[in-house]
Amino acid sequence: MPEYAPAHGSGEAMHAVIRDLFPICRSITGDGFRSSLRRLSRVAPIVMKEVPTGTQVFDWTVPKEWNVRDAWIADANGRRIVDFHTSNLHVVSYSTPVRARMTLAELRPRLHTLPAQPDLIPYRTTYYTEDWGFCLSQRVLDALPEAEYDVCIDSTLAPGSLTYGECVLAGETTDEVLISVHSCHPSLANDNLSGMAVAAFLARRLSEQPRRHTFRFLFIPGTIGSITWLALHESEAGRIRHGLVLSCLGDSGHSTYKRSRRGDALVDHAAGHVLRRAGTHALLDFVPYGYDERQYCSPGFDLPVGCLTRSPNGRFPEYHTSADDLDFVKADALEDSFAKALSIIEILEHDCVYQNLNPKGEPQLGRRGLYKNKGGDSPALFEMALLWVLNFSDGKHSLLQIAERASLPFSTIRGAASALRDAGLLRAVDERESGRIASDAHSSPTLALPRPVPSFAAVAGR
Repeated sequence: MPEYAPAHGSGEAMHAVIRDLFPICRSITGDGFRSSLRRLSRVAPIVMKEVPTGTQVFDWTVPKEWNVRDAWIADANGRRIVDFHTSNLHVVSYSTPVRARMTLAELRPRLHTLPAQPDLIPYRTTYYTEDWGFCLSQRVLDALPEAEYDVCIDSTLAPGSLTYGECVLAGETTDEVLISVHSCHPSLANDNLSGMAVAAFLARRLSEQPRRHTFRFLFIPGTIGSITWLALHESEAGRIRHGLVLSCLGDSGHSTYKRSRRGDALVDHAAGHVLRRAGTHALLDFVPYGYDERQYCSPGFDLPVGCLTRSPNGRFPEYHTSADDLDFVKADALEDSFAKALSIIEILEHDCVYQNLNPKGEPQLGRRGLYKNKGGDSPALFEMALLWVLNFSDGKHSLLQIAERASLPFSTIRGAASALRDAGLLRAVDERESGRIASDAHSSPTLALPRPVPSFAAVAGR
């Protein structure tokens, strides 16, 4: 097992993790899932949890555990036409054991292809119906003669457990930020492994710095994993204040954020702020389809959890095919996704409401060493940020709202607020009250801040 490069957030380091995990056959249960988490735990302190088969989790039941060792279709000469060891996508995930000789006509209903993409192998599953099948390219299927074939799926489907990985980083408060990643797909580099790699390196970075929130990272099988965690941890779920589902973070498409069911949660505003300032992007409203955000946002929980991707699921031709390979995922895209996720987290950690302690007129910043421009010069970026923070720190507006109104990066506004606080010109509103005001401000149209006309700040920010 390789040692991963220590560079936190390096695209090359994340791509190395993906290369290491790519050959492993993962599914919603089984040894492939466990092996992947063991390797990923070399990046972040992930603890594996096991939930026994048959456990009732809301309307679902934890399924039997599936493991596969080999699978093939061979001709009369023993030549493997389809071989699991060439691509683990060849076997339909959760296929029951099979050993038979069949004609091509008998076999055809069990064979899955993509006629519109004839060179690609599809990814297919049969999780909750005991069945079996193979996936192959349309071109290979078209070349098969009418003959008898030996068919083998060497698998087990038996009582065991569902595994998930958890990394909890305690903060100053028990209020939580949830980062959730589905980790159950086999050799699919973008839809699955990119999210796992970015999440692991985020956990590693956050584990080494002070944290206001407690961060909970979940590496789970899709759908059944989030439902299982929610069913067994309802009290912990009540502490989640913000959340992100991560997936499809390594392709060359522009970044996309899908809002939470609430649509106006702080995480929704934070993601919008980060992506708008980064260039081309897409902001999508919530729909009850996609990844595990639809479980966290189910009406019985309605957690403020959005989804960060590049090209969204189902909207790129490589999705759930053998073309979602190591070449499809780019190191620079991984690094960009990591940086954007970290910027969103920075806002979740540090957005707050301040009170200006000298609100009648502007305080004299020059004698406090905060304003260095000569008279008549245009305000510099940081100095303009000081003025915005002073003017809107009225106990009602959060730093993120001020950053949006000023068309300045949140980090610049946050730095200005810190300097003003250190100079004795601001005080933070009580943390609990601050959070309530900030939440109300983001969701209430009466406090929404309109986009300003062009200003020195807007010009300086470009």
